[in-house]
Amino acid sequence: MDTKTNAYLVGGPCDGSSRDAGDKALLEVEIDGMMHRYIRTTKQHGTDATVYNYDGMVAPDGGEPGVEDPAARVASPKADSEGHGGTH
Repeated sequence: MDTKTNAYLVGGPCDGSSRDAGDKALLEVEIDGMMHRYIRTTKQHGTDATVYNYDGMVAPDGGEPGVEDPAARVASPKADSEGHGGTH
């Protein structure tokens, strides 16, 4: 089975758009300083794209103070790789 590299995004701010996802199970899109997460499904959109469902928005540094302990929350993997992640 060939791995589809095109992601068709469902839900969230990128609903209905397509992006190159490679073989990633988690696709993160940065919009206005926030990370929007899309998770790969087993469904196909047409013949050339895999459906990714919206999973929510997170701050690049993880949790925000006040509601929870930011140090105890896992930050965005993409933000971590780009050096934006907080302590966790």
